[in-house]
Amino acid sequence: MDGGTRAAQALIDSGIEHTITRHGRVGSLEEAAAARGVEPRDIIKTLVVRRGEGDHLFVLVPGDRQISWPKLRALLGVNRISLPDKEIAREVTGYERGTITPFGSLQSLPVIADETVAGRTVSIGAGEHGVAATLEADAMVAHLGAQVADVTEPA
Repeated sequence: MDGGTRAAQALIDSGIEHTITRHGRVGSLEEAAAARGVEPRDIIKTLVVRRGEGDHLFVLVPGDRQISWPKLRALLGVNRISLPDKEIAREVTGYERGTITPFGSLQSLPVIADETVAGRTVSIGAGEHGVAATLEADAMVAHLGAQVADVTEPA
């Protein structure tokens, strides 16, 4: 298996051209970007969001941005959303916080990608601390069937 993770195998199975990078644990987004040879904005954070009881989705957020909760609530047409606790996130995805990725998740969840992700090369976690995949964002969005929308603001 390329990279040795469930996520890496899911990436292989997707047919998306990618490169796996193993750099070990890092202490910050900036350290991760330097280790991967990308800009912080090119790291894609995968967040699990709870829309309701047993109803979760992934939100893909560039490293230099954060979720805009009002924008995301408006897009989803809901009044309340939240981040699940780490145990629920792991139960839903099979990954612990800091390693979550839609690739190889235990549950297939809807994906929302912030509109700023489109049209560039990005680095997304590959299921283990210090393991990432570099790939074309548009191929990732297409494969995941992600909805692309304005759901973030500058960090």
